[in-house]
This record gives sequence, structure tokens and C-alpha cells, in this order.
Amino acid sequence: MTDVHRRGRLRPPADAPDRGEIVEPLSSTPGFRVEQILSGRLTGPVRYQQDHDEWVVVLAGGAVLEVDGDQVTLSAGEWVMLTNGVPHVLVSTQPGTSWLAVRGGSPA
Repeated sequence: MTDVHRRGRLRPPADAPDRGEIVEPLSSTPGFRVEQILSGRLTGPVRYQQDHDEWVVVLAGGAVLEVDGDQVTLSAGEWVMLTNGVPHVLVSTQPGTSWLAVRGGSPA
């Protein structure tokens, strides 16, 4: 089976850790990557300034982000585009939050 025809199943939110996050790679090609992220409680805010663009959607649960100084609250079905180089902070997550992240703009 070629990569074009790969299939899989997302992990359920119940698989999220009690604390921290699990990142599950789902698919990638050069310059493009798809991951599922399962979040538990955070021990504190997590700061990012990435060298790639990232579109994330919350599949279950919820989270609070600070993006370039603005607070963004996301619940299931809501998404945000995080542009290359823009500072952002994952402030908090609901236990069992499931995300889908699509990353591009740099090698996978």
C-alpha cells in the first residue's frame, strides 16, 4: 500500500495522559506533517515559537492559548492558524483534549 492510501484511526481522548501531552504522528511528506495531540493537565504554560506554520483543531475538550499577546479559547470544533515565527503559549488544557495538527513550511 502506498503512502497515498494509508489509513488509520485516531486515538480516543481517554488515551490522554494525566499530565502533559502525547504527540502521535499520523502522516507526513516532505514539508507537510499531520499529528494527533492528546493533552492532559499542564504543569504550567508551554511557550512556542516554531519554524513552521501550524493549523490545529480541537477534536474534543478545550484549551486556552495566548497567540502573539491575544488570548484564544478553543473548544471542540474550533481551530487556529499559527503562523511561522509567531510566539504562542499553551496556557491550559482540559484533561482529555484531543487535537489534530497540520504542519507545513519546513521539512517533515
